[in-house]
Amino acid sequence: MDAVTEDRLLDGRVSLRQPARGYRAGLDAALLAAACDALAGERVIEAGCGAGGALLAAAARRPDARFTGVERDTAALALAHENIALNGMAGRVEAVEGDVAVRFSLLGLDAFDAAFANPPFFDDAGALRGPAPERRAAWMADDGLAAWIGFLTKAVHEGGTVTVIHRADRLGDLMALLADKTGSVQVRPIHPFADAPAKRVLVRAVKTGKAPLRLLPPLVLHDRDGDKHRPEVEAILRGEADLPWF
Repeated sequence: MDAVTEDRLLDGRVSLRQPARGYRAGLDAALLAAACDALAGERVIEAGCGAGGALLAAAARRPDARFTGVERDTAALALAHENIALNGMAGRVEAVEGDVAVRFSLLGLDAFDAAFANPPFFDDAGALRGPAPERRAAWMADDGLAAWIGFLTKAVHEGGTVTVIHRADRLGDLMALLADKTGSVQVRPIHPFADAPAKRVLVRAVKTGKAPLRLLPPLVLHDRDGDKHRPEVEAILRGEADLPWF
């Protein structure tokens, strides 16, 4: 097995065994978990859960909800199983083998109350310098962003929510793909600095929702006069604050 590190998330509340090389849970996963607003008793699915960074952080934040991760890579899935056991969450968190390119119905799971994902950022391998082989699956969406949004929208029942973090410059694509099946869309831009363009967006939509689009206050990660995160961001990373929806 490739080298694995054991890291701590949410100020030590979650232990995460993850590859020393390849995709590692970072800020995007932390913000995605903070945006999960599942209520007590609700069921939540994550597409492409990897080793379980966002999945377990969301589960730690929402101890009264149940979570299912779907992952196609067998090595990542094995780590997800390890991490679920390591954190004592086997009673309400599971990880199953699956691929967003395959119809959700073939997983044999009932529709969920909420779905979330951090889809690969690129569809076209010619769009950027090729990533290292162990990182390719995290960067390249073999079946395109459409497959991810299609899977997520099929995975939830009417009134269920879909939450995605992605590149800000793909917001138009996200909105177009969500338009057919969802509404009540909320968008939260994420800026590296207050005077810099957003690099990420968190987007949340409701299946068959009818409310108008809402553009929420941005999250600004850093101040120009320091190299650390802003205090409100540190609070999110420690699990002391959420990223709420309206």
